[in-house]
Amino acid sequence: MGNKFITLSFFLFCLMFFVACGQKETQQIPVGKVAKGTLFLDLYEEGEVEAVQSINIVAPLISWRYGNLKITELAKDGQEVKAGDTLIVFDPSEVLKGIVEAESSLEIAKAEFDKLIAQQKSDLEELRAGYEVARISHEISKIRFESAEYESEIKKKEIQLNLDKADIALERAKEQIDNRIKIQKEEVKQKNLSIMQFQSRLDEARETLKKLSVVTPSSGIAIISRNWSSNNKFQIGDQCWGGFPIIQLPDLSTLKATVKINEVDVAKIKKDLRVEIKPDAFSDSTFTGTVNSIANLAVNKDGSSKIKIFPVEILLNESDKNLLPGLTVSCRIIIDKIEDVLFIPLDAVRAEGDKYFVYKKNGSGYDKAEIETGQNNSDYMVVVSGLKEGDEIALVDPFAEETTGEKPENSEI
Repeated sequence: MGNKFITLSFFLFCLMFFVACGQKETQQIPVGKVAKGTLFLDLYEEGEVEAVQSINIVAPLISWRYGNLKITELAKDGQEVKAGDTLIVFDPSEVLKGIVEAESSLEIAKAEFDKLIAQQKSDLEELRAGYEVARISHEISKIRFESAEYESEIKKKEIQLNLDKADIALERAKEQIDNRIKIQKEEVKQKNLSIMQFQSRLDEARETLKKLSVVTPSSGIAIISRNWSSNNKFQIGDQCWGGFPIIQLPDLSTLKATVKINEVDVAKIKKDLRVEIKPDAFSDSTFTGTVNSIANLAVNKDGSSKIKIFPVEILLNESDKNLLPGLTVSCRIIIDKIEDVLFIPLDAVRAEGDKYFVYKKNGSGYDKAEIETGQNNSDYMVVVSGLKEGDEIALVDPFAEETTGEKPENSEI
């Protein structure tokens, strides 16, 4: 009796075990179906939206004497602006200091100029007075010479010498006036040049002060550029250099996305290929575009990586209020399509050596079925033979403890 009880218990245990296994196969195994239709061969890459055309708002070019430019006010990233709005204000302290110094130097130079003119006038009047004295002395000597007819020869000689002396003195006085006028003209020229230099510096400082407030020439969305020294977007307190782009005002009517294609896949990319574009922030929205250009030269993926990539430009067919420069998008590049083929989910395919197989559902269980495969994309693989449309196949291995078959990696498109 005891042996019969043990045999019956063992039978019930085995029955429960097989029922549990059957439930695992039929209830817990996700399945897919063999479908027939068009399979698109595609490539997914992330990119970033950019405007095809945009206005660069750059830091003003200013003189070295005012030091580096420091941002004190800055429009918010993504802010909507109108023509004439102030986008950036730079620290004006050094320029204001330069204005005060230039005004002071100019005032001193003008005062020195006035003093010079007064001194020159006085000097010239003195020289002209001396000339007048010399002219009178010359006239006296001339009269004496003309009236010395009855004087002795010695006296006549003396009068003649005095007249010659008066001639020399008069000529010298005239030359002194002429020379002084020439010197004074040069002094005035130099002083005027100095005044012009200080005036020019003052005008430059005032013009620079105006440049420190940068206004937008047109309406648009302000996109803050990255500071190459920190790799972060510019912010208040940052220093920059003249001519460096601080803000972009993109033309949102025409947009593009730039993706980075690795050197293995770039040969598959051709101009005018169709692209589906989904913004990461608005995954329920889909836009279309076409491949516009492919870079001729590879570049490093990033500063420290040795991986080579080719930038590919995709031109968007639409514009939308949600599509803004800097937005990350997922781009599906449609490389080719295969029409009227059978295909199955890639998760269902297993590899064993150089052969491929699936687990095809058969009633309450699964049979291992060898298949011949074709091309695949990131989700599906073409089945050339071994299955028919509508067959159900396991997406995971239903006998994981009984087989070493592995899911194949995606093959090249």
